Amino acid sequence: MTTVTDILDELQWRGAVAQTTDETALRQALADGPITVYCGFDPTAPSLHFGNFVQLVALRRLQRAGHKVICLVGGSTGLIGDPKPTSERQLRTKEHTAQNVARIKELVRPFLDFEGTQTQHPAILVDNLDWTAPMSALDFLRDIGKHFRVNQMIRKDAISARLESQEGISYTEFSYQLLQALDYLELYRQHRCTLQLGGSDQWGNLTAGVDLIHRTEGVSVHALTSPLLTDSHGVKYGKSEGNAIWLSADMTSPYAFYQYFLNVEDASVVKLLKVFTDRSREDIAELERLVADEPHRRAAQKALAADMTTLVHGAEATASVQAASEALFGKGDLAALDERTLLDATAELPGADVPVGTGVLDALVAAGLVDSKKAARRAISDGAVSVNGAKVSDEAHTLGPGDYLHGRVAILRRGRKNLAAARQA
Repeated sequence: MTTVTDILDELQWRGAVAQTTDETALRQALADGPITVYCGFDPTAPSLHFGNFVQLVALRRLQRAGHKVICLVGGSTGLIGDPKPTSERQLRTKEHTAQNVARIKELVRPFLDFEGTQTQHPAILVDNLDWTAPMSALDFLRDIGKHFRVNQMIRKDAISARLESQEGISYTEFSYQLLQALDYLELYRQHRCTLQLGGSDQWGNLTAGVDLIHRTEGVSVHALTSPLLTDSHGVKYGKSEGNAIWLSADMTSPYAFYQYFLNVEDASVVKLLKVFTDRSREDIAELERLVADEPHRRAAQKALAADMTTLVHGAEATASVQAASEALFGKGDLAALDERTLLDATAELPGADVPVGTGVLDALVAAGLVDSKKAARRAISDGAVSVNGAKVSDEAHTLGPGDYLHGRVAILRRGRKNLAAARQA
């Protein structure tokens, strides 16, 4: 548990701080705390992705350090959409947005202490539709809009980029900044919230809220952003980039989630360990040494994958996917895997529909492990073929009902690393 007085240092060391409005004042406020802090998540998808997880973990750290935290799900801002630099967002229906709000509310509950059983202050979960929906357009324009200057709003990178494009920007998306600022003002009035978190691409929205509170309430509040996580090509992780790793198990399975972090490149793994895990500086320093001295062991990646999967999906899911990984790529027992884990694991493999009774030669060709029956015969002759880990020595072998684990899939292997799934047709 990090103490109140050093939480900003902790966040900085972990690479979770990109910008602050006034670091000296914020540091003093945290030391004098507890303060109330919030972060908002728009329900533009049925799940959060691990790019969002940076802020969720930061909220978690602040709560565990003794501060009061508010998790906001944007039932109103999700209906509008934060402007993208490239194009207008497609508006979602109110019903679709409400479904996403409900899913995300359930998703965030395991990560924060909403009961106050493990931390000093229970977390609070809010929906900004609760205060935005009752407000009339005239009240919004008079009470909120009058405090904003258009010449300042158009300096935001996404808005200026859209203004210079042929498509332009609608007034709907242009108003998003006002709505997010209203959230901060409302939470200040209701809960004396004085710190908002967000990604560094949200800086303009965060400071708009800081300015609005200063103008209407005459007080100074704070904003803190975290760096945007990018992949090895410098592309932001997120659903709009098509590379999202979702936190919901029905959108990214625990197995695929675990494998993703197991395969993180050496150049990124230490950064991700700092941002997401609770490992100490000493533990991470040792893992960093192992990355440099013994990269083939992938000790840091294994630690990251286990910690992340346990945090998001639980220890039982982690044990299951580790057993699946060992069974597929090591010497584990494939038959011992539960059906859900087996199907999640084999979903990541190449393969084909192969009916019961298919000869192993045809199965190898259909699954893409060889390009001809001749090559299949040669592989069997070389002792390189197995079904569910059992070596095949007879080229006349056929896949019987017992070869399909849980009646669903047989695992074909050629050599040490070439795997495929023969799915019962």
